[in-house]
Amino acid sequence: MVSPIGIGLPAFLESLRTGRSGISKVSLFEGIAVPGGIGGEVKEFTEESAKKIWLKEQRKWIKVMCREIAMGAASATLALNESGLDLENIDHRRLGVEFGANLMFFMPDGMSDPCRACESPEGEFQFMEWGSTGLAKMEPLWLLKYLPNMPACHIAIHADAQGPSNSLTMDEVSGNVAMIEALSVLRRGSADAMIVGTTGTRIHPTKSIHAIQWDQVGYDPEHPELSCKPFDASRGGQVVGEGAATLIVETPEYAASRGAKVYGRILAGASSSVTDSDGKPLHKQALVNVIRNALKFAGLQPGDIGHINAQGLGSSLGDQAEADAIHEVFGEYASKIPVTAFKGYYGNAGASSGSLDLVATFASLDAGLLYPVLGCQTPDPKCKLDIVHGEPRKITNTNFIKLTYTRRGQAAAIVGSGA
Repeated sequence: MVSPIGIGLPAFLESLRTGRSGISKVSLFEGIAVPGGIGGEVKEFTEESAKKIWLKEQRKWIKVMCREIAMGAASATLALNESGLDLENIDHRRLGVEFGANLMFFMPDGMSDPCRACESPEGEFQFMEWGSTGLAKMEPLWLLKYLPNMPACHIAIHADAQGPSNSLTMDEVSGNVAMIEALSVLRRGSADAMIVGTTGTRIHPTKSIHAIQWDQVGYDPEHPELSCKPFDASRGGQVVGEGAATLIVETPEYAASRGAKVYGRILAGASSSVTDSDGKPLHKQALVNVIRNALKFAGLQPGDIGHINAQGLGSSLGDQAEADAIHEVFGEYASKIPVTAFKGYYGNAGASSGSLDLVATFASLDAGLLYPVLGCQTPDPKCKLDIVHGEPRKITNTNFIKLTYTRRGQAAAIVGSGA
């Protein structure tokens, strides 16, 4: 975990246990466009700490890593260390990588010097000067710093993972879809273990502009740390965030053979994208599709699920669409099944949000507790869901379903269980 509420699983768990929010005034970037300038920022993760702590063995590569790539590589390193995989003696042809990321951007002023070098005496940009003059002023190796397939590349090189490898760029569903692909790789016998995760940011200045153009963004000036209020009656929108999360996923036989600590099991997954004829996203139907298919592929019925980990962005329409989809699939059980959501702790990290949430679920299962939805004080009666709020609850049924969706109408679900 590289998250606004802690780097590494112990720190992350302690924040969940104590209800600590990682949402605050963003200090890394100037000019963040969202209300109040707030977001879920990983304040402990800096270029200096990356070199000295989190990416010490890979510090020579940091010069070709933007922040998102570095966070992804660091989270994979933490996961490999936590897993106890003996990288000196494994069959590296049987270790693969599935990793998701957003499109990556350099800072807005990154083009200033190259563009100025192409100006005429009158101050007009001269395109014909770009190849000979402007391009030479670009940041060295700039392209390698911003390609969304580079997290998987750096991770595979570090671990010498010679098995199947793929990179996904699918916004918030990236984590669930990466997990679905990894599950397919393992089940068809193409690997024994997969490094699966995502990295992402929405606190980058350019991304923050996208957020206020495309999404409902929330801000509570009295309690900024509680600005994201999933499923609350007074919710006002999502909060931008950043982070990375990685899980090591193995076949049961391989995990047992090396005595690995098992946090839980991935049973099945499904994805779907639904729009109307004009391209308008139909979130409810996409979510209905993935819930039904994921349950079908897992061989489970709605009544077999112990809790739902919702995306829970804190947006008025998004949370309602999730609630409506849950009611359509789960019927009379929908108002009884506990629902959790974790964006109140760290905001929406884009491509990484699903993996952050999934680790939070497995951490919850390991602790035997469903942690409350931070920011939700009065569950919206229109949603008619049993939102876990106020106090944690004991887990009696470890089967769960994790939901994700994007603003464009794609959804993905994972069904899993405890160890």
